[in-house]
Amino acid sequence: MSLLLLDSASLWYRAYYGMPDTLVAPDGTPVNAIRGFIDMTARLISQYQPQRIVACLEGDWRPTWRTDLFPGYKANRVDESGEEDEPDTLTPQIPILLDFLDLMGLPMVGVDNYEADDLIATYSKREQGPIHIVTGDRDLFQLVDDERGVKVVYLAKGFSQQEIVDRAWIAEKYQIPGDRYALFALIRGDASDGLPGVKGIGEKGAAIIANNFTSIESALSAAHEDDERLTPLLRKRLIEGSEYIKIAPTLVHCATDVSLPQMKLEVPSQPKDLSDIYAFKDRYGLGASVDRLISALGW
Repeated sequence: MSLLLLDSASLWYRAYYGMPDTLVAPDGTPVNAIRGFIDMTARLISQYQPQRIVACLEGDWRPTWRTDLFPGYKANRVDESGEEDEPDTLTPQIPILLDFLDLMGLPMVGVDNYEADDLIATYSKREQGPIHIVTGDRDLFQLVDDERGVKVVYLAKGFSQQEIVDRAWIAEKYQIPGDRYALFALIRGDASDGLPGVKGIGEKGAAIIANNFTSIESALSAAHEDDERLTPLLRKRLIEGSEYIKIAPTLVHCATDVSLPQMKLEVPSQPKDLSDIYAFKDRYGLGASVDRLISALGW
């Protein structure tokens, strides 16, 4: 039974910036992110025909077990009050969107002190494939697993230019073995998450290491042993970065052991009465977006 995992926050951010801000409810509430998210979900269901679906939510976008290790984790996204720096007209849309998804019966999961990435990773390891992970962020490339049928539907360039990420795609894009993206990303770093990577080693150096070693521990050991697969400069940078390397796997790797709630993941079947859904649609001016989702669900 195929499973569609939605990186919800990633999608509603892309919906927000991809849809005109002139889309508002009758009372003036902005709904561009809501309509864009619903439209994307409808198109994804139509395209991939999943039997199961989960909208994964952020229980905490900066889990304490990550920030305790590295206070700079996602600190670049924090506003003056210490909260996530989010567009003012996006914030009020999220509760409305979640109410709508609940009304539609679409499974949603968030777990305290875990990011959506961690939930997605746990589902991808626990559930049988084929699994499509939908995101605009490359962090989740580490979960790609050809043997288990786990692929990433990458929407960074927009829905119409989505890319299906498997190990061959990773190998071609980054010139590394397709199963070593996590190692590559750990070394390279990710400015969007405030992660510096191993200081002084950029993407080319990270690729050299990922092509020659299967783990950061083996690469560091090789650096101490003057292994000739590493240039003198790479050996020096790895040794100098030893303290960061100790904590980096916990920061970069998704947790795969989240205690997920027991719940049905099946795509919802048609309710006996759609009147509440249509009333919600009219109240917020969601128009054809709701109709498209209903059609995609086969209701």
